[in-house]
Amino acid sequence: MGGMVAIVTGGASGIGAAIVARLRKEGARVAVFDRELGEGLADAYRVDVSDDAGVRAAVAAVADEMGRIDVVVNNAGVGAQGTIEDNSDEEWHRVFDINVVGMVRVARAALPWLRRSPSAAIVNTASIAATAGLPQRALYGATKGAVQALTLQMAADHVREGIRVNAVSPGTADTPWVGRLLAAADDPVAERAALEARQPHGRLVRPEEIADAVAYLVGPRAGSTTGVTLAVDGGVAGLRLRSQ
Repeated sequence: MGGMVAIVTGGASGIGAAIVARLRKEGARVAVFDRELGEGLADAYRVDVSDDAGVRAAVAAVADEMGRIDVVVNNAGVGAQGTIEDNSDEEWHRVFDINVVGMVRVARAALPWLRRSPSAAIVNTASIAATAGLPQRALYGATKGAVQALTLQMAADHVREGIRVNAVSPGTADTPWVGRLLAAADDPVAERAALEARQPHGRLVRPEEIADAVAYLVGPRAGSTTGVTLAVDGGVAGLRLRSQ
């Protein structure tokens, strides 16, 4: 990916930070978009994906400073817990605005530059919650189901412009967000063990594994891959193991 320029939203921590590191290892120059930026982050832009004007300004700044945009990784998102009774209309609108419309804003702003790229690609971060019913994830799962459907529509709209659009679907990953959920549990050790047991391969997904999948999807080796959701979930989506 030498010479290519990528934007990674939510790139300052967790899965996003792993993706940034992986794409840089592949030779890409990566712009980090995030609401909260730590010290020492290179090519970092403070961006809230719910702010269209701010998104457009940041994307234009990347194109101006780096000369091109080849890749967009729409990773920014927020979590939500509860059944349909537990979140207000305002919270439903807020989470959809970040998790779904936020991806639209970033990709839409980048399209003029992606159309000029000889190897343009977009990857959206979905979730196992898009395809598996999980307790207390009604709102979050609904947004990720929308992301998976949006990925297909985007792929159909832009494939003949030379822009590939795919999604990556992580299982429960060992991220700061999951860490905060575990810390808030009555018995964090037991809760972690339960999450690991839910994964057929017996552990949480590592952010680096998700980053490897993203690097494949945006790279030249995936030139014939578009409209695909690649699960990195330890088998949750498709495996049904017998209990021992």
